[in-house]
Amino acid sequence: MSAAMEVSYDLELLDAYSRTVIQAAEQVSPAVVNIEVNKGANGQGSGRSRFPGERRGAPGERSGTGSGFVFTPDGFVLTNSHVVHRATQLDVTLSDGREFRAEPIGDDPATDLAVIRLGGESLSPVRLGDSQRVRVGQVAIAIGNPYGFQTTVTAGVVSALGRSLRTDSGRLVDNVIQTDAALNPGNSGGPLVNSRGEVIGVNTAMILPAQGLCFAIAINTAKFVAGQLMQHGRVRRSFIGVGGQDTPLRRQLVRYHNMSVESGILIVSIEPHSPAQRAGLIEGDVIVGFGGQTVGSIDSLHRLLTHEQVGRRVPLAILRRNDRLTLDIVPEESKN
Repeated sequence: MSAAMEVSYDLELLDAYSRTVIQAAEQVSPAVVNIEVNKGANGQGSGRSRFPGERRGAPGERSGTGSGFVFTPDGFVLTNSHVVHRATQLDVTLSDGREFRAEPIGDDPATDLAVIRLGGESLSPVRLGDSQRVRVGQVAIAIGNPYGFQTTVTAGVVSALGRSLRTDSGRLVDNVIQTDAALNPGNSGGPLVNSRGEVIGVNTAMILPAQGLCFAIAINTAKFVAGQLMQHGRVRRSFIGVGGQDTPLRRQLVRYHNMSVESGILIVSIEPHSPAQRAGLIEGDVIVGFGGQTVGSIDSLHRLLTHEQVGRRVPLAILRRNDRLTLDIVPEESKN
């Protein structure tokens, strides 16, 4: 291939990439909102800021800004819990300049997700994707309002999947998407989208002073949490006290134990005095079943850890090295 042909080919690739980012941004931007937060006296000293610049605030002053996105035609908005937690007033601005006073519906610090609602008409909701189909290396586009600059677009790739992220309050959020799409103060709660303009995550944090280490809560987790918040105002769940990440299982083990799942949850941490510690779980165990049902991912375990499981003795299937074991565990009610 000649040098001229190589340059032409490179330009075509760049044009295709640019068109992808432009189309995704044009689809999603009308749904992205800027959230002005006032936490007043009740929010003072809450200590929930995840970014420098998202201030904790003093009585009577604006506590900071964040982002969010409309995900239903009737005005429900997804954002981060740390953006709106204990807010006394939420003022929302759409990309077309319309302003609304928002109503808090519920927030879930355990996943750093929250739902608020607008009263507007002619809203353009996003399309929600499937985070189970996300692959490392695919295009990731972040849209938000860093430093108050509305509808700012950054692009990169999905750097890793299945991460765990501990919040400033000490809570561990599992199944997080890592990306190098740049995030800045004010991006919290904005959408992370794929090349088709589908939301695959809710942007939540960056790590300073590192470059290109940014994180988003997987959209499948957000779908479940949003449904619970819209129905109950909070997520009612049980708690076993492990931090984990999705992991593939060795084919030999799957065949040997005749299992119907090819992945499980690798335990990377166990909270002291938790049901997991009392049941005898150790770091390195892989959870593959709960209550007689197979468990192949963190999302599937979260769906099984319902309020009904609190105080009940439940069989927990694990792999410990090459052995399959069943331990009895008694979940507690989550205080989060």
